[in-house]
Parts: sequence; structure tokens; C-alpha cells
Amino acid sequence: MELLKQRIREVGVVISDDIIKLDAILNHAVDPALTTAMGKEFARLFREDGVTKVLTIESSGIPIAFAAAQELNVPMVFARRKKSLNSDNTEVYCERVPSFTKGFVTDIMVSREWLGENDRIVLIDDFIANGDAARGLIRIIRRSGAELVGVGIAVEKSFQAGGRTIRESGVRVESLAKISSLANGRIEFE
Repeated sequence: MELLKQRIREVGVVISDDIIKLDAILNHAVDPALTTAMGKEFARLFREDGVTKVLTIESSGIPIAFAAAQELNVPMVFARRKKSLNSDNTEVYCERVPSFTKGFVTDIMVSREWLGENDRIVLIDDFIANGDAARGLIRIIRRSGAELVGVGIAVEKSFQAGGRTIRESGVRVESLAKISSLANGRIEFE
């Protein structure tokens, strides 16, 4: 998606050979026009798959997943990182996942009432690096009995193993921008 690549070139801040900061468009502020365009592109990619729900993880994936769900005219569900006072572990699917950029392990939870065996799910998220969050959500989807039709990622760091290993497991992964390198402070795309 050329618009996304252009915006990454304009606002991306390379922190290290492994980390890019995209706070201006994805992780702290939201660019509504770009987010809408990403949602439309994900809807185009998954429209023929009979999606019944879009699933994401809080918080940066929510705007993109919302835009895709709106385009597909289906509900959006997001996994929580913190347990709320009105839920307990008997009512949720829960997975423990490490976060590459945050540097800690967290539990992600989805209420059992929002995923079921009649659902066809597309998982949408902002980034994929090592793929731990995506794999955790995939395990939740499978435990719910729902069918995963694919994973949509705004920005894939293809020099890290996440997208590749998920594809190798037989899951369809569609990435709107693939960064092949951040070496020497330069953003390189596939």
C-alpha cells in the first residue's frame, strides 16, 4: 500500500535496527484518512472470505480493525490486556504473550460471548515483529471453535520471524507494508 509506505517514510523514526516509531500515524496519534484507507484495503483483501467478525488487540490495532470492520459491515472485537472487574477467567479465553516493543509478558483476554464456532474471523493488527501477539490471538480463535480466515497486518517487519512463521503454519497473512530493514537508520521496504 503506497500511501502507508509514503507516510512511514515521512513520519517514521528509526530507534534501532529492530524498532521503528510510528507514533504519528499508528501508536499514539491516529491519521484518520490513512486509517480509513487501510481499513478499505483490508476489506478488499478479505471481502470474499465470509468474515463475520474482526478481531484485534488493544490498543493500537483498534482504529485499523474498526475501519476494516466498518467496511466489511461486521462487528469488531478486541482482546483486552487487563482483566476488568466484571469478568473472571471462567468467562474468557486467555493467553499469555510477550510484547516485543514493550519488553514484558502480558495476558490477553477475549470474553467467550464474543467468539463462537459460527464465526469466521479476520485478525487485524498494527505491527508484527516476532508474532507472539498474533499467535496468542490465533490460539484464542481456535479454542473458541471459530474459523480464522486470515491475518491482516498494517506494518510487517519482515526481517523478523513473525509473519514468516505464521505463514509457514498455514495461516494467510496480508501485510500492507513490509519493512525489510531498519539498518543504519534507513527504512527499506520489500
